[in-house]
Amino acid sequence: MYAVIKTGGKQYKVAKGDSIFVEKLEAEVGKEVTFDQVVLISDDQKVKVGTPLVKGAKVVAKVDKQGKEKKVVTFKYKPKKHSHSKYGHRQPYTKVTVENIEA
Repeated sequence: MYAVIKTGGKQYKVAKGDSIFVEKLEAEVGKEVTFDQVVLISDDQKVKVGTPLVKGAKVVAKVDKQGKEKKVVTFKYKPKKHSHSKYGHRQPYTKVTVENIEA
């Protein structure tokens, strides 16, 4: 059984026991998080597709870790103008493990 959920402006295909990295959620490590924006649910025989969401469906996950990704460096340079700038960015994320899919 798997589901497609929406969180952080993205969609993720998840199954029970999967660990995924999502945009940062306001939850502490060890707490449970419920994703109620489920776009699709599939078991062995049937597929339920929402319009736009599947009613009554939710995915329960446990927060494993809060962190930041590797640094992405942006460098801007204008030749012959003595102008350059260097920027760095580390995107925060939350690692969650899917515990249950309820249809």
